[in-house]
Amino acid sequence: MRCPKCGCLEDRVVDSRSSREGATIRRRRECTRCGYRFTTYEHIEHEDLVVLKRDGRREPFSREKLASGIAKACQKRPVSTEAVEALIERVVQALREQYEREVPAEAIGHLVMEELRRLDQVAYVRFASVYRRFQEATDFVHEVRRLEGAA
Repeated sequence: MRCPKCGCLEDRVVDSRSSREGATIRRRRECTRCGYRFTTYEHIEHEDLVVLKRDGRREPFSREKLASGIAKACQKRPVSTEAVEALIERVVQALREQYEREVPAEAIGHLVMEELRRLDQVAYVRFASVYRRFQEATDFVHEVRRLEGAA
């Protein structure tokens, strides 16, 4: 693993933890050259899923794209990196259990929204606003009212 600070390829593992599901291992590492500590995540590679987009296109499923969207929704919220990683892991695992090869983009969005609703309601509304393509402020108000009604 390359140190993100100095680029050295030598490090030592300080701590290792498995996720509850056992599909991801979180490792704290320390660079032997500069002493910088960083976290890496290891997960099992599965057969590639293909996302069926709304317009009919197909593109390879990207865990990084999923993580990016969730991270943007959770930005500046009191949500830990570990909680976000666990959420991503649950979504990916559910997709692999429910779909063999092709996953509708809509299914991914629904799973993420359900997980975010339980984790952080502001992050949920942020994600929903992009996923559902909110056009006006009333779209936000309507979604918040739905969220309050479900609570």
